[in-house]
Amino acid sequence: MKKQIAILGSTGSIGTQALEVIEEHSDLYEVYCLTANNKVELLAEQAHKFKPAAIVIANEARYDELKSLMSDMPDVKVYAGAQALNEIVEAGPINMVLTAMVGFSGLNPTIHAIKAGKTICLANKETLVVAGELILQLAQQYHTPILPVDSEHSAIFQSLVGEDQNPIEKILLTASGGPFRLKSMEEIAHVTKADALRHPTWDMGAKITIDSASMMNKGFEVIEAKWLFGVDAKQIQVLVHPQSIVHSAVQFQDGSVKAQLGVPDMRLPIQYAFSFPQRLHLSGERLDLFKAQHLEFFEPDLEKFRCLALAFEAIDKGGNMPCIVNAANEIVNRGFLEDKCGFLQMGDIIAETMQRATFDKNPSYDTYIATDAEARRIATELMNK
Repeated sequence: MKKQIAILGSTGSIGTQALEVIEEHSDLYEVYCLTANNKVELLAEQAHKFKPAAIVIANEARYDELKSLMSDMPDVKVYAGAQALNEIVEAGPINMVLTAMVGFSGLNPTIHAIKAGKTICLANKETLVVAGELILQLAQQYHTPILPVDSEHSAIFQSLVGEDQNPIEKILLTASGGPFRLKSMEEIAHVTKADALRHPTWDMGAKITIDSASMMNKGFEVIEAKWLFGVDAKQIQVLVHPQSIVHSAVQFQDGSVKAQLGVPDMRLPIQYAFSFPQRLHLSGERLDLFKAQHLEFFEPDLEKFRCLALAFEAIDKGGNMPCIVNAANEIVNRGFLEDKCGFLQMGDIIAETMQRATFDKNPSYDTYIATDAEARRIATELMNK
């Protein structure tokens, strides 16, 4: 029987590459459902090609447009809205849910998928950033596997296979350093969104590319790693690795370090999550260490990349502070893309939002919802001053 896969965020970078994996292994995988936020044309195009049982457009205002585009395929059910996203992941035939939605909006559908007992292929890091403790409790309660799709967390996961319960001494989380690694503070103060969107090694969506440039993305990955692998944040070391060949590594108590290496290709961690514990053939470029020649590693500059320092601060504080940071970051990230704030100003606004928003040491799901709304309001007010 083919595995039935639901892709939340099929029109984004992760979603489109996941469809490439499914197409290459059409004997093993089948698309059950595709969802998107706004891109109705691409979603309809994907639906015509992969013929899923259902598609969902999150933005209800685009429903009629999507329905019209799908009029020649009556067998594909068309839905719209946040509630439809929550319900579709519970569909009986689905085996796996790839959560590739961007931001806080991915939290609720992921919770519904966990409660429905679907294997979670996690590409939406904000789910664990915002509500890591809650998500792990639910996964344990409903016996739901969570398989990481982020290249760094997949590398850590791959390095741990076969190690049983051997204690982790340290996680070495690599970062490319983004486009501003070699720039001074003075230069960074004047960078534009076009500069920030030119990532040196990865081709990603705009939101995550800006997060990579500010290194907030790496801060979120530290939080995600803490929850996924059950380690203290002090056991996670960020290494700036411009070549993006070592995708991350694990150091064990005997001093041994295991790493996963490869060319920058997100299809590999996506496919590994789908196929675990098997490794399937994947077409594409192979790593040639003779051509790579040298691999460099540097400490991140926490003054220059304040967002990474703020993420560590949020981990130390705990409670709903990572939720506050995520909400403020979503606001300033969009603001920077819309020329409403400068690059360095993003960190300033996030820091002040952390000071002003209501802190809760033991948040519930309802707390996260309220915190997200409050932090967004505060960050928006600060940005519009």
